[in-house]
This record gives sequence, C-alpha cells and structure tokens, in this order.
Amino acid sequence: MTPPRAAVLLGYAGLIPFVGLAILAIAGPMEWRTGASTGLLGYGVSILSFMGGCRWGFAAAGLGQGPTLAPLAISVLPALLAWAAFWATPLWGAQITALALVVGFVGLYFSDLAASRNGDAPAWWPALRAPLTLGATGSLAVFAALT
Repeated sequence: MTPPRAAVLLGYAGLIPFVGLAILAIAGPMEWRTGASTGLLGYGVSILSFMGGCRWGFAAAGLGQGPTLAPLAISVLPALLAWAAFWATPLWGAQITALALVVGFVGLYFSDLAASRNGDAPAWWPALRAPLTLGATGSLAVFAALT
C-alpha cells in the first residue's frame, strides 16, 4: 500500500539532517565536526523517540489491540534505548552510541512490520519506514565507521 504523499515528503525531508550532519561530522571542517557529531546523535535520539511516539499514537487511536499494555509498552522502548545510548555517550563514545541507535531503528522497523501485519499500525507504514530506516541507519552506520 502506498503511504500518504505528505508522510512521504515529510519523511524524506527528515533524512536531510541525518545525511547532512553525517557528512559534516566525517568530512566537514575540523571545527564543525564535534558539533555535527553531537547534532547527528541528538537528532537520532529525537527521531527514534518520535518513532516510538508514533506507535503510542497508533495504539491510542485504537488500531489493533488499542491502548493496552503490550503496544504501549513497546512504544516506550525506543525512547528508553535512545536516552540510554545518548546518556552513555561519554562512556561508550559517539561511534557506539550511533550503532546503538542503528540497533534501535532496525529493531523498531521489524516490530513495525509485525505491527502492520497485526493491524497495530497502518498498512502503508512499512512502505514508508523501509527507505527512511535505511537512510537513517545508513547515515549513522557510515558515521560510526568513518569517525
């Protein structure tokens, strides 16, 4: 099923900070790299948390099981992982934090596939999530590999 045009446009626009900040963190002027790295990780945390919020919204709207324990609990996990990864950045380093965010995005993507099959998310959701997940995780993974 085809996602709504507005969701596609806004979703792809949301990839601009991932790609742009990853490029700046890797190849930008030296004085911009630390800020770009922090911005990239902060944006990743924000978007992973937002994606969990989408799942909360689906449940609250009554999709699938509705606002029951399982879908609501699943919806808060991305924000908790994102917060823990960002909080631990001084201990782990930016590269490990980026990879933790990749794991969060990929895990949520597979959870979203199941949610869509079960009626807990719109039928068009996986078609939107696949390219956006690839763009976000690709940016974070390249950042982790090259910095």
